[in-house]
Amino acid sequence: MRTGERYILAHDLGTSGNKATLYDEAGNLRCSAVCGYETRYPRDRFVEQDPEDWWRAVCKSTRDLMEKAGIGPEAVLGVSFSGMMMGCLPVDGAGKALRPMILWADTRADRQEREMIARAGMARGYRITGHRLSASYSAAKLLWVRDNEPEVYEKTGKMLNAKDYIVFRLTGEFATDYSDASGTNLLDIEKKVWSDEMLRVLDIPARLLPPLHRSSDVIGGVTEEAARATGLLAGTPVVLGGGDGSCACVGAGVVRPGRAYNVLGSSSWISLAAEKPLFDEEMRTFTWVHLDEKLYTPCGTMQAAGYSYSWFRDALGGEEKRLAAEQGVSAYDLLNRLAEGSAPGARGVLYLPYLLGERSPRWDHDARGAFLGLGVGTTKGDLVRAVLEGVGYNLKIIRDILRRSAPMDSLTVIGGGAKSRTWLQILADIWEQELTLPRYREEATSMGAAICAGVGLRLYPDYSVAESLNPGEETVRPNPQNAPAYERAFARFDEAYEALRPVFARMAEDRA
Repeated sequence: MRTGERYILAHDLGTSGNKATLYDEAGNLRCSAVCGYETRYPRDRFVEQDPEDWWRAVCKSTRDLMEKAGIGPEAVLGVSFSGMMMGCLPVDGAGKALRPMILWADTRADRQEREMIARAGMARGYRITGHRLSASYSAAKLLWVRDNEPEVYEKTGKMLNAKDYIVFRLTGEFATDYSDASGTNLLDIEKKVWSDEMLRVLDIPARLLPPLHRSSDVIGGVTEEAARATGLLAGTPVVLGGGDGSCACVGAGVVRPGRAYNVLGSSSWISLAAEKPLFDEEMRTFTWVHLDEKLYTPCGTMQAAGYSYSWFRDALGGEEKRLAAEQGVSAYDLLNRLAEGSAPGARGVLYLPYLLGERSPRWDHDARGAFLGLGVGTTKGDLVRAVLEGVGYNLKIIRDILRRSAPMDSLTVIGGGAKSRTWLQILADIWEQELTLPRYREEATSMGAAICAGVGLRLYPDYSVAESLNPGEETVRPNPQNAPAYERAFARFDEAYEALRPVFARMAEDRA
């Protein structure tokens, strides 16, 4: 680090931990530090985290990062955030968390979902909010708290998402941005205000929702108390930032219509930049507000992409984990080699990637993961490849829906899964589309938050700088010879889900 240089500090509050990253004023990534935290699964379909773990992670990663970079707090121009979306954290009037955060992957609120649909109407709710009315979103989770934990609900002063809670801890101010608000089922997606109609029909008091802001707004300065905890200077500007989906969009350089991207992480989504919300007739996709509040990001998200691969590694890849530890490599590298030894179509094996139920394109909380087509000759390599392909088939449905409704001139891939050339080639072959890999792949989400801070602090004129700050550097081209095998397997994938859908529903009754 050079003397006198100044930096933007971006925090990315993800499902597995917080990543703190320093970017210089020219947008170059200079240093990063990660601090993990635990996710708890108290019951089937319950997914929770302790917000105090986030705060400890933010404090530790901030201090670790400045020490690692060899800089003092005076070098930090401002702080901004990307955070996991669609959560529900009730806090009291003083900002104290009243219970663990109910995460995006939590689908316990199925009864509340049905009540929302009965009261508001699915089509009407979708038209107002840009999203299906679903247990996946914040409103249903808040109603679950009201119905099951009335003592918590009565004390609730505000419902916050992850980044909003940390912004409060830093500044003492309640706020949320349009992108995170668009994941609540309570925002009027076109007017960009809390929907009076949705609040009225769901009987949710408007006072429970934080004030709405642009993602680039400076919410306040770091308080004296937060400065002591984080090592930052009191008064350091805190720029609100956005939901991880919208931050990833900007970090991937998708800042004008016609550009699209795929995040290949724990969950996975395909999204694009558009001037208007996209309302799918079958309501399979949905729309967020972009960090640039003049734009939207139509999107389809599946629940268990990287989750499927990590589940396989932990449940069936014990030998690869042992060998990886001995060889000093990643277990995924060894599993990828097994997948490469199989063939396109995984020699007849299919995997349905529904470990957490599914959002797009199925919208089926009862769906579960499944392998089909196993035989005595099936190898572990076939199973690994089937997992990677199953995620690709599910994403293909999403991509095809979006591409029919809006231009998709290019497709940029970011996220941890983008490290796997094996998986990228499988996706390119299934989608029959060239994929672009940018300079920053795993850091694209934090880069979006940093660009947001740069816009808010007037270092950058607008979000268009993202295209030059994270340019495409590599491409993965589809192999046309694999197209026939994947076309056949994709058709079987869709048939398999439809055939098993009633079985999944009956199995859900057994879990109730």
